[in-house]
Amino acid sequence: MAQHRHRLREMEALRALVTTGTTIGAARRLGVSQSSISRALGQLEQRVGRDLFLRSSGRIEPSAAALRLNAQLDPLFETLALIEGAEWASADEEPLRLIVPPTLAHNFVISRVAAFLKQNPGKNLQLDIQATDVLVSGILDLHYDLGLTSAMIQRSGVTLVPWLRSPVVCAMPTGHPFEEKDTITPSDLEGVELIEFLRRLGTRAITEQIFARAGVRPRTVAETATNMAALELVREGLGVTLLNPFPVLTGGMPGISVRPFDAPITYNTSFVLPSGRQPSELARQFMDYVKVSTPPDDYSEFV
Repeated sequence: MAQHRHRLREMEALRALVTTGTTIGAARRLGVSQSSISRALGQLEQRVGRDLFLRSSGRIEPSAAALRLNAQLDPLFETLALIEGAEWASADEEPLRLIVPPTLAHNFVISRVAAFLKQNPGKNLQLDIQATDVLVSGILDLHYDLGLTSAMIQRSGVTLVPWLRSPVVCAMPTGHPFEEKDTITPSDLEGVELIEFLRRLGTRAITEQIFARAGVRPRTVAETATNMAALELVREGLGVTLLNPFPVLTGGMPGISVRPFDAPITYNTSFVLPSGRQPSELARQFMDYVKVSTPPDDYSEFV
């Protein structure tokens, strides 16, 4: 029985970290020490026999494997909540079931959710934080009412409502020679140390085509799956990277400089809805709030 309790604590620590984005936040959420969270996550990694978290400069971020495991735990924790008599929605109005990827959640959406609920007392919103593939399948299965993502989705059964358009940028460590340039071109990257994204991600094939057409070969020094991981590697001086500036760079990042990259790569941040279904009134209200409460920045424009 004790062994099962230990396993449950590990799973609770995983979900708390995914939800809050930091070990400090996870510790506060569960009412335990930060060291207890770190120890539980380490024990979980040892139990499953693989690394589940990306650790850099004192930060810890769930990997794609951790997000998949978290999604598989949903039925277990939903059942526990029912046993404990948790009430997920008021009798008067169904909650808005919102799902977003971690980068958008922790760098943009959570603050919007908090402000929206403060302006609309009595409204109920359930925020889930999952990888984009889980987001799409959840919208398809009607487990969620609304999603928000910057990923390149091509899937029938979901409707994308474009909202924000962001051209690709080149991020470099402060003091890099590229800081002297106003714009970075593909030819500038010949032989330059480059942090790329994994091949399963949509933009990798696009950047490789651009390099091939320009006849240049950057020197790939690392590959990763998330913008935050790529930027941490850049800040460590490993190289430069090409990425979507929204939302992680809209307020700037210490140790990182940014320049436009001269290439036809544009990221669309879109609301995601189930096809053939009208969004609920609460979903429309939240979408409108996000649109009107987001000021323009140097890297993006509204669709």
